[in-house]
Amino acid sequence: MPVQKKRPAKVGQPKSVVTGGAGFLGSHLADLLLKRGHKVIAIDNFVTGTVDNIAHLGGNPNFKFIQQDVTEFIFLDVPVDYVWHFASPASPIDYLELPIQTMKVGSLGTHKALGLAKQKGARFLLASTSEIYGDPLVHPQTEDYWGNVNTIGPRSCYDEAKRFAEAMTMAYHRAHGVDIRIVRIFNTYGPRMRLNDGRVVPAFIGQALKNKPITVFGEGKQTRSFCYCADLIEGIYRLMMSSTNLPVNIGNPIEMTVLEFAREILRITGARSKIVFKPLPQDDPKQRRPDITRAKKLLRWEPKIHLAEGLAKTIDYFRDKV
Repeated sequence: MPVQKKRPAKVGQPKSVVTGGAGFLGSHLADLLLKRGHKVIAIDNFVTGTVDNIAHLGGNPNFKFIQQDVTEFIFLDVPVDYVWHFASPASPIDYLELPIQTMKVGSLGTHKALGLAKQKGARFLLASTSEIYGDPLVHPQTEDYWGNVNTIGPRSCYDEAKRFAEAMTMAYHRAHGVDIRIVRIFNTYGPRMRLNDGRVVPAFIGQALKNKPITVFGEGKQTRSFCYCADLIEGIYRLMMSSTNLPVNIGNPIEMTVLEFAREILRITGARSKIVFKPLPQDDPKQRRPDITRAKKLLRWEPKIHLAEGLAKTIDYFRDKV
C-alpha cells in the first residue's frame, strides 16, 4: 500500500462539496457544514432530492447549488477541502424503480466523486449503508462483518452498488493515497424525508396522520433501530474530522420490532388506525442493529435524541405534507 499523501495545511474557510446535497441527509449535512463555517457546493440532479430541502439556503453567500448528475465529470474551478458523497437513491421504492441509476451512481458516481477528491487533494467521505450487511447472520452488526447479500435479488442493485462504492473508495485510498472515510448509515429518520419513499418511518406516519391502516409486513417481528437525523449528521461530521480510514457504523443501537414501532407511532399521533399485515418482501432483513463500539471509541459519539422526541419533530413536519 502506498504511503497516504500528506495533505497540505489548509488556511481560511473550509470548502465542502456535497453530492446528493438536495436529498434528505445531504441537505441536513449542508446545514451543519454552513453552521460550522464551511463554504458548501451542493450537487444534485433531483432524481430523488428536491429543491424544497435547500430552498432556505437561497441567497446564502456560502452556499452554491449545481444541478448535475454526478455520474458525469465534475468540474469545479475552485479549491475543495472535503468531498461528501451522499448521492444515491436510498429507499426501497426508489431503488426498485431506478435499479440501473442506483448502480450507476454507486459505481460511476463514486468514481467521479473520488476523482474530484484526488484532483483537489481533498478528504473524501462515502455515505455507505447498513444494507451492505444484507440479511445479517451476525447480530448486532460490527464493521468487521462481511455481510449476507443476495447478489441477484431485487435489493441487490442498492446493496451491491454500495459494496462496490466501498471497494472503489478503498482502491483510491490504496492506489492514489486519497484520504478517505466510510460511514455505514443505519435507519435514519427526520424532517425532509419524502412521505411516499417507502421507508417505514414516513409510511407509518403518513398512514397514521390520514387514519389509514398501518401496513406491517410479515408478522412485524423483524427489528430495526432508528437514529434521528441530527444525531447521525453529527456522527458523520466527527468521522470526517477524525483520523481513521476504517468503516464506522453510525446509528442507534436501541432495537425494536416493526410492530412495536407501529404501536409507538399510533401512541404519539393519537391515530385510531388499525394495524394490517401483508407478506414480507423478498430479502427483507430480519434484524438490523448497529454495533457502535468503534464510533464511541474513535469519535466519542453516540445518539442523544430519544425516539419519542425525534418522532414528535418528524410528525410535526409531516402534518403539513399529508
